[in-house]
Amino acid sequence: MLARLIALLLCCCAAGYSARAQTPDAAPRQKADPNKFALIVSGASGEEAYAKQFAVWTKRLHGTLVGKLGFAEERVTVLTETPAGTAQAQATAEGLRRAFAALRAATGPDSTVFIFLIGHGTFDGKQAKFGLVGPDMTAAEYAKLVDGITARRVVVFQMASASGEFVKELAGRGRIVVAATRNGQEQNATRFAEHFLGALDGHDSDADQNGRVSVFEASACAARQTAEHYQRAGRLATEHAVLEDNGDGVGSPPGGEPDGALARTTYFDSLTAEQAAATAEVGRLLREREQFEEEIEQLKARKRQMREDAYESELERLFVGLAKVNRSIKRAAR
Repeated sequence: MLARLIALLLCCCAAGYSARAQTPDAAPRQKADPNKFALIVSGASGEEAYAKQFAVWTKRLHGTLVGKLGFAEERVTVLTETPAGTAQAQATAEGLRRAFAALRAATGPDSTVFIFLIGHGTFDGKQAKFGLVGPDMTAAEYAKLVDGITARRVVVFQMASASGEFVKELAGRGRIVVAATRNGQEQNATRFAEHFLGALDGHDSDADQNGRVSVFEASACAARQTAEHYQRAGRLATEHAVLEDNGDGVGSPPGGEPDGALARTTYFDSLTAEQAAATAEVGRLLREREQFEEEIEQLKARKRQMREDAYESELERLFVGLAKVNRSIKRAAR
């Protein structure tokens, strides 16, 4: 049985590689994906050096989302400490409530929502907060705002200090939560956001070389580069990123287990952008392939709770389906 599964896996990989090689990655992009939304919150800085740093990170993130990853300008909301013109609003508690109200009105069951928090956080042993202009909001308050969003998937990048305490509150079905720290005790200013932005812009994060960067890949790359930053500086690391996407409220180091099933198949770009010159049939098959890949990752996460024969039988079924889809993609892309 094991040998058979390995043979199927190799078949899937070979077919997948061939299909990806024929995918027109260099094709012109289509119009921005109307089902993708982003909210960027750059909180209170506390001092000028951080104000400049947060402003640079915010501008860079916005530019990457809109200029490279197919987010429509009007579907990216930016809240900052010092708004720049009418395109931004102030990062206050009331500003956040209005932004989430707009998301609730605009999103639906086919939507994917990305939320990015850049700034400082605190934890007093009971409550974790993210620093805003004026009164701060607790992790529980953010959870209530997120609960009101109807979307296929919600991805939260909490990149502030003490952000690990947000994981339990924000975890849920169809959600991915990435935090710069593993708990509330890590309260020093973080560098995770800088390396996350590098992962979005660069090619090193595309671990499977499929021309796309998933939430899993970007998070793992950013966590690795953050650790390397402290090593090069000869300093003890004061932040350790975690990722949670199985709904249990307990984060794992990005790249570890048992989390990662949803994050591996959630991408920042869109099939509509990537497949601008492809046929509708290829697009349909690619979505079907993503479904098989997601089911395989979810099955791996449940392996310890299953009998070995049941696990291998289900894995074989999924690999067979994936191999067939990859062969169909290869034929359709010719």
